[in-house]
Parts: sequence; C-alpha cells; structure tokens
Amino acid sequence: MKNKVAYITGGTKGIGFGIAKALHDQGIIVVISGRNKKDALEAAQKLSTEETPVFGLGSDVKNFEDEQNAVAEIMNKFGQIDYVIANAGVGIFKPVDELSLDDWSAMIDTNLTGIFHTLKASVEELKKSEGYFITISSLAGTNFFEKGSGYNASKFGAVGFTQAAMIDLRKYNIKVSTIMPGSVSSNFNGHEPSEKDAWKIQPEDIGQLIVDILKMNPRTLPSKIEVRPLKPNS
Repeated sequence: MKNKVAYITGGTKGIGFGIAKALHDQGIIVVISGRNKKDALEAAQKLSTEETPVFGLGSDVKNFEDEQNAVAEIMNKFGQIDYVIANAGVGIFKPVDELSLDDWSAMIDTNLTGIFHTLKASVEELKKSEGYFITISSLAGTNFFEKGSGYNASKFGAVGFTQAAMIDLRKYNIKVSTIMPGSVSSNFNGHEPSEKDAWKIQPEDIGQLIVDILKMNPRTLPSKIEVRPLKPNS
C-alpha cells in the first residue's frame, strides 16, 4: 500500500482523523481536508512523521469548486489519487416541525451533495488509478428515528447514491463501498469524547476496517458494510 495516495474529507478530527491515522500507519500518503484550512494543517501536523508527512487542505465539500481545487492540488503534488474517503458530515437533530430550512440544507448539502461533489471532482483520476471510493454513511441510512428526519434523509440518500455509483463505476475497475457505523466515540455534533464512550465504536476501529477493505482481494467488493458496537450502552 506504500506509494498510494489517499484523500479524506472531514479529516481533522473524529472518524476522519482515525481513518487518516490508520492509512498513514500503512505507509500511505494521506491528504486530509476540512472547512478550515488552519484546522486541517494542524491535524496533518499531529499525524505526520519524519518519514511520512500528512498533508492538510482547506475545502468545504458543499462547494464543488473547493473539491475540484483540492483534487487538482493533490494531482499537482503527487500525480495520482488511489483512495478517496468521503467522510465529511454534519448532524442536526430536531423534530421535523422545528427543523429550519438552514438545518435541512446544511445536512443535505454536506452529507449528500458533498459526497457527489467529492466523487465528481475525483472520478476521472480514480479511473486512471482503478482506485477506491468509500463513503462514510451511518446506520441512520437504514434506521429512522425521532428527531432524525433531516439526518435520516441525508444518510438514506448517501447510501443509495453510493450503491448506485458502485454499479456505474465497477466497469472501470473502480471499487465503491459505503460504511454505515452505529454509535461512534467522536466529536460529531459537538460531542466531546470521554471514558463514558468506551462502549462505542472508536475512530481507529473505522480506520482499521478501511485498511482491511483496501487489502481485500480486488475480485471481492464489500459494497455496503454495517458496523455497530458489540453491546449497546445499558
């Protein structure tokens, strides 16, 4: 896996950061992005080693031009993109009658349209590398719940989009998967991880899962993966 190049959106903390660390530990060249370039650079510095630096970019996935520029910068620097992990996401949880237009747009534009922007910006390079495109969705993409109408809509959409894209792109030998985690100990939605989250999936667990997927024989494609804590919090 050395000399491969991975691009991870929303890589400054939480699941994205855990994925970046796992790929970096495999010797992969890792590029992470975040809406705030300063945060991306600081996160990249935390992950970097003398032998294998990590690179940070500013990009808001809601903006297609941002993603185009991110991919162009990666191509200018490394000449290839092998793995793209569309991880950036946002969650706002309110009853549907209290959900504002801005709340709805924030989730749909990031969690669904943002995935399309990331794929649209990188797909031609993935064709050249016969690479891998992975989306981080959620069990909320198959299980609906109270106060989750906007989030459910975005994640159901993300799962459907990724599965259809998988069918479209496999003829180019591009592999496409969606990962649907349950409860994860992360900074999502302003949460601050603590010892109370020990029962949850940890970001490094998702990172290890992605490493395992990337190492799988290319004849086999795990196109949709649900992952949950072994024991729910009682």
